[in-house]
Amino acid sequence: MTVHLIKMSVGVEDVPHLERIQAGRLADAERQGRPLELMHVTRNMPRRAADVLKGGSIYWVIKRFIRARQPIIDLRQVEGKEGRMSCSIVLKPGLIRTEVRSFRAFQGWRYFAVEDVPPDAPETPEGGEDMPAELAVELKGLGLL
Repeated sequence: MTVHLIKMSVGVEDVPHLERIQAGRLADAERQGRPLELMHVTRNMPRRAADVLKGGSIYWVIKRFIRARQPIIDLRQVEGKEGRMSCSIVLKPGLIRTEVRSFRAFQGWRYFAVEDVPPDAPETPEGGEDMPAELAVELKGLGLL
């Protein structure tokens, strides 16, 4: 059974900001001759790693709202700071926007069941502006989105 992960994107202002951060990381890897892999390192390896690797995504919470997701390609044990083993979540480049949904603050990552995930958002025109999350939630509540 597929299971997803959900993670706070701390210090990120919006989806375009996260896209720029990830593009910068890929550019740094290319300049340094490292593999062009987008990775997010976290302290703990998911115990349900096999279920995550059956088509799971990481859902990004940005400023208290789920805004985007990325498919997870692999989970690898790596040596982290101070020699402690950590988990490298290897992500498919490119963010997939989701319908905006509010989400409470938490630390680390959490499992996110398939039945709880927001659907992907319809495609927006290139260069389209992000609607403020609070406005999107309010319009959705009124049945206008």
